[in-house]
Amino acid sequence: MSRTIEITKIRRFSGEISVPGDKSISHRALLLAAIAPGTSRVNGLATGLDILATRQAIQRLGAVVTRISETELDIEGREGSGNLQEPDEPINCLNSGTSVRLLSGLVAGAPFLSVLTGDRSLRSRPMLRIVEPLRRMGASIMGRQEGNCLPLCIHGEKSLTPTDFRLSVASAQVKSAILLAGLSANGETSVTEPFQTRDHTENMLEAAGISIKRTGFMVSLSGPSHPIPINWKIPGDASAAAFFVVGAAIHPGSSLIVRDVSLNPTRTAFLEVLRMMGAEIEVLERAVVFGEPVGTIRVNGCRLKGISIGRERVSLIIDELPILAVAMALAEGTSLVEGAEELRRKESDRIQSLVCEFRKFGLGADEHPGGFSIAGLGRPIAPPFSDAHGDHRIGMSLAILGTAAEGTTIIREAQWIDVSFPGFEALLRRVSI
Repeated sequence: MSRTIEITKIRRFSGEISVPGDKSISHRALLLAAIAPGTSRVNGLATGLDILATRQAIQRLGAVVTRISETELDIEGREGSGNLQEPDEPINCLNSGTSVRLLSGLVAGAPFLSVLTGDRSLRSRPMLRIVEPLRRMGASIMGRQEGNCLPLCIHGEKSLTPTDFRLSVASAQVKSAILLAGLSANGETSVTEPFQTRDHTENMLEAAGISIKRTGFMVSLSGPSHPIPINWKIPGDASAAAFFVVGAAIHPGSSLIVRDVSLNPTRTAFLEVLRMMGAEIEVLERAVVFGEPVGTIRVNGCRLKGISIGRERVSLIIDELPILAVAMALAEGTSLVEGAEELRRKESDRIQSLVCEFRKFGLGADEHPGGFSIAGLGRPIAPPFSDAHGDHRIGMSLAILGTAAEGTTIIREAQWIDVSFPGFEALLRRVSI
């Protein structure tokens, strides 16, 4: 059901918050638990619709899920992909690209037919990047546009052929799909990336007893193997925290603390970008849980300056670029982002969506084939309405922009925010002064 939210200009952000469980880690915890022998517990699970899609998928594949609370589950796994059960209907991944891509790798090692589909947006997103390596490993895959679009019909093999695959585009989802399929391969499977991407899959596989080799941008494992049961503790989502960190950074006089959040270096590059823009950010506490660094972030608002971001940095901030664009719009000087073509293949064409919406606020923004430029020191004025474009990150970015805009920002289709961050609006109002 469509809904709108209204945001008014504030003076500053203040307080201490925790954000929902990390979405990327939550997906992987569910999938690893589904192929582990025995019972795993997942605590601190993200609660958005994307995670619901993965949870329902593993149930249709035979994992037994017992709900303890909204954020805590027990999962009885099936001891490897080869022991999953054939689903009796298509698996609907809703709007979740992570769900469909990682599940594809998992069921590639299952000796039966799985049909993966999703909503209209997900059915338009490119899948050939996972289909090609999985076909090379022995899975039979059919889909629209020769396998580039959902629905995908995947007939897996219990014993796949190992592969040595070099990615042309840096993608943690593609890397993870190949590694998950590699658990069902007879020998060593390796993936080489052009740039470093988030490494949750590698960290979590190691925590669950799988031997992982890392050499530069190459990661490999040997199969056949399966993870052991783990009592997973999910830290706060760094990408969710980014909205509030930027919100505090753009309002001088703000002081905000975000507790128990993932500090994985492949997820916190946005903090370094903000520091380069002049933001005052400090990490107060650190711990390591299942190979994942966790800690507390403090940010103080101050005047920011523009920045140029090239391809080599983009792969580590791809999800945070929409909210970083808000910081750029309010910073001194022009900012430029290049090598971010992947933004066009998300829930919306995020380059086009951002430029369209920023211009509605009277901000100087230009679209380029692989990125965008933003004229800084903007004085945003709320338009009659703004659109989320069916994209949770666009919706939340516009809400943060609205806290600095004159007038009342009305965001249509705000229900998309719940895909990844239920409770976002209430938390935003709690820290706004």
